[in-house]
Amino acid sequence: MDLADIRTRIDEIDNGILALFAERMELAADVAASKRATGKAVFDPARERDKLYRLVTAAPDAIKPEVASLFSLLMSMNKAAQLKILNADRTDSAAAQAKAALLAQDTPFPMTATVACQGVEGAYSQIAACRLFSTPKITFHPTFEGVFRAVRDGACEYGVLPIENSTAGSVNAVYDLLAEYRFSIVRSLRLKIDHQLLAKPGVALADVHEVFSHEQAIAQCSELLDRLGVRVHVCENTARAAELVATSDRTDIAALSSRSCAALYGLDVLAKDVQDEGNNYTRFVVISATPQVFPGATRTSLMVTLPHAPGALYRVLERLYALDINLVKLESRPIPNRDFEFLFYFDLDCPYGSPALDTLLDALDDVCERYTYIGSYTEVV
Repeated sequence: MDLADIRTRIDEIDNGILALFAERMELAADVAASKRATGKAVFDPARERDKLYRLVTAAPDAIKPEVASLFSLLMSMNKAAQLKILNADRTDSAAAQAKAALLAQDTPFPMTATVACQGVEGAYSQIAACRLFSTPKITFHPTFEGVFRAVRDGACEYGVLPIENSTAGSVNAVYDLLAEYRFSIVRSLRLKIDHQLLAKPGVALADVHEVFSHEQAIAQCSELLDRLGVRVHVCENTARAAELVATSDRTDIAALSSRSCAALYGLDVLAKDVQDEGNNYTRFVVISATPQVFPGATRTSLMVTLPHAPGALYRVLERLYALDINLVKLESRPIPNRDFEFLFYFDLDCPYGSPALDTLLDALDDVCERYTYIGSYTEVV
């Protein structure tokens, strides 16, 4: 056969595969009805294992791995379709909760709000809050948990917290608090971070022997600190470090902080933009005790607990692949009092209300022990 004949035959085969695949997916409704009547679980690992064994054994040696991958994906898509059908009428399903959180289409993100931030005036969280809200009323708290408590107790409508940095990585304490408080993320912001080395007026760079800052800023400016050979002290916040330098009697200390803190606390910039990477961003999230989805949301966050078993994470990733959902972040955190077991945080790039996202939210029961919908939101850049 020449190439044209080969391609014609491939098209004929593909059309046959398409018809059979459509027929196979239509049977998902019948399978779901049977399992609802009998109370059987959607995921039957013994049957799935036996079926894959039979298919792979019958396949030619040259394509055994491909057969295993193909039919594993087919079964994953079929299970997702079954779960969507079985969960369609549940008011407590993740998809139902997400739909209940959607605000009216003409509801804009608020310009004014009471907002809790960690640190003091001039902190990057405050800068982020002023970018996210036009005119926020900000209260400051010494710890990340203080922000969560302020939102929990109703003292503030929202909290603004850093969750990851492009250089230093994730802020693990915030992820742990999200797991503890089960709040919703309603918006996020990617903020360019430029650290300045600040000291009292008249202090020279050679005079500096100790530097104060937050641990994330210290990690982001390690090259400068190594070059200076100074002692480093961790503060709860970069702005607090600037405040400490400004109020101290010492003239041999400096702070890594924002440019706005120089003017705020009357400090000079000894060295500007001293972060290791010029493309240094921190991602901040807005948390709410009440689930809220504002129109136009394109990112969704989930918290998933997986069984401590081989292939557990793969089955979730396979489900995302089958639904053509883009995974933009995967973070793991240890589960307290459970050895070598982890929570996983998934950030998904998928428009809110899309069929793929609706299916996913109703189709995770068979691949995880438990999962929590953290929210759908817009990320501001």
